[in-house]
Amino acid sequence: MTLTLTLVRHGQTYLNARRLLQGWSDSPLTRTGRAGVRITAHHLADHTFTGAYCSPSGRAIATATEILRHHDDLRLRTDKDLRELHFGQYERRPEHELDALAPWHELVPSMLDGTHPGLPGGESGSDYMARVRVAFERIVEAHPTGHVLVVGHGLTLGAWLATVDPDLGLVALPNASVSTVQVDPGGARRVLSTGVDVAAQGLGSARSVPTALPVPAA
Repeated sequence: MTLTLTLVRHGQTYLNARRLLQGWSDSPLTRTGRAGVRITAHHLADHTFTGAYCSPSGRAIATATEILRHHDDLRLRTDKDLRELHFGQYERRPEHELDALAPWHELVPSMLDGTHPGLPGGESGSDYMARVRVAFERIVEAHPTGHVLVVGHGLTLGAWLATVDPDLGLVALPNASVSTVQVDPGGARRVLSTGVDVAAQGLGSARSVPTALPVPAA
């Protein structure tokens, strides 16, 4: 028996649509975002989930709640360690302003290998990656087998996928997209799919770093 983790990025928000950084800030889902989440929820309606977790950010809770309308026997658990990276003073500011300071293709690898000291007012790469790993380890330990839904954020879900398979780099995860990881009884982990855009939301607010990242072992 194995454990399957279905990872879903939250639906499009107003800040996503405006290409503003969110991090620990929040923003409601747009009409397009709500429609996309409903499509993803329908896509996952026949899955037999045995657990459900999400970030405590409102956009993640709204997404998870819509999915669980088709699974009303499940209790949704929030985990603060599933939050997005804290971008500090750059939260709610345009992505291009951060890129001028730290281009995404340079920022992400140093965050994921734990060497980035953090943006002004934000969290360091080592703190960020430590909490992301802890969150997923808690989930795996609580569910040795079964099928668990995890709703979160583009960078945080992508960061964990990169720890499972560093050759992926940081994959672009469209809003309301679905990724899948299998965990074997012996602990071996395998990425089965990444960023499947079942809701056809596109890559408007999804950013990738396609080269392999030097993600250290847990």
